[in-house]
Amino acid sequence: MKKKTFNLLFIIISGALLLIILEFDLLEKYGGLSLIPIMLAYFLGQFSERKFKN
Repeated sequence: MKKKTFNLLFIIISGALLLIILEFDLLEKYGGLSLIPIMLAYFLGQFSERKFKN
């Protein structure tokens, strides 16, 4: 998967996840903490792309 495609797909998925969290009113209490797993998943994806690139 190309890097631009991966970035766009990740932005869409993370935006949808944040909207779901917002609907359940969890974003007010844990707004900053909800970004940590999203950013961790993004950077792990970037790392795995570099490490396991074909």
